[in-house]
Amino acid sequence: MDELPEEEKRAIPAWVVTFADLMSLLMCFFVLLLSFSEIDAQKFKQIAGELSKAFGVQREVPALEVPMGTSPIFDKFSPAPPEPTVVNEIRQTTTDQQPQLQTLNDPTEQAVQDALQEQMDANLAEILEVLEPAIMDGRINVSEDQRRIVIRVEEKGSFPSGSAQLTWEFEGLLLDMAEVLADMPGDLAVEGHTDNIPIRTERFFSNWDLSAARAAAVANVLLAREQVSPERLRVTGLADTRPRVANTTADNRAKNRRVEIIIDLSGPLEEQEIRLRELIEAEQQSQEAIIDLRSEQTSPSGDLVW
Repeated sequence: MDELPEEEKRAIPAWVVTFADLMSLLMCFFVLLLSFSEIDAQKFKQIAGELSKAFGVQREVPALEVPMGTSPIFDKFSPAPPEPTVVNEIRQTTTDQQPQLQTLNDPTEQAVQDALQEQMDANLAEILEVLEPAIMDGRINVSEDQRRIVIRVEEKGSFPSGSAQLTWEFEGLLLDMAEVLADMPGDLAVEGHTDNIPIRTERFFSNWDLSAARAAAVANVLLAREQVSPERLRVTGLADTRPRVANTTADNRAKNRRVEIIIDLSGPLEEQEIRLRELIEAEQQSQEAIIDLRSEQTSPSGDLVW
């Protein structure tokens, strides 16, 4: 069989011409139908509206009530009074308020403590009056420590350096002090203190010797006129074991060289406290007895019986 020429292979098939004529006729037919038809706008809108309602497209629903937001919490739970959540841990809190003993709230206890403090103030004022010149000169310092009165004798003007010999002026002051201490109850303790510089002389082998000698010198003057009972006295030399301040400078070392006369009033004040309590309790019992007696003298109708 012979093959077709190359120009015939590239030509359009013959059925395409027939198909194109058919499509042209169909298009003319629909154009004629459209030109002959008549569109009713009202019916078109009605049909479009019914179709939109039927298929639910962008339908407007009238809202009779304003829609409110809902939550599953409100649906499942009802409100109740709030309760604290228990935490399984221990917390410690601090406060600036100072604790106050319950006993001080008692009027009786408060009255007893006021009376004891008044007695302490009276003893302190008596000592301050006698030692006022030495206090003004800075040779003596007086302070109150709970139920003790501490008379601190500085080395300045009292003892020469490295010596246990009292100056005549300070010796006279101690004699005046002995008169006051004789009438004041309580035990007396005389303690000698030095700084931390070692001393080694023919008289003093160490600071222990110096501190004990100075304390003994003060005690001897207090006992010179036999106004103070020796049984009340206790003399101690402490060397540099209890400094007031650190021995770092010359001024600090001078503060540590001292003799302290300690008046311990704890024993007499405790006895006075016991007596005051007994007096207050006795007075309270007598007042209760008077109230009971008045109640018995009152008749049931409220009239007094004479």
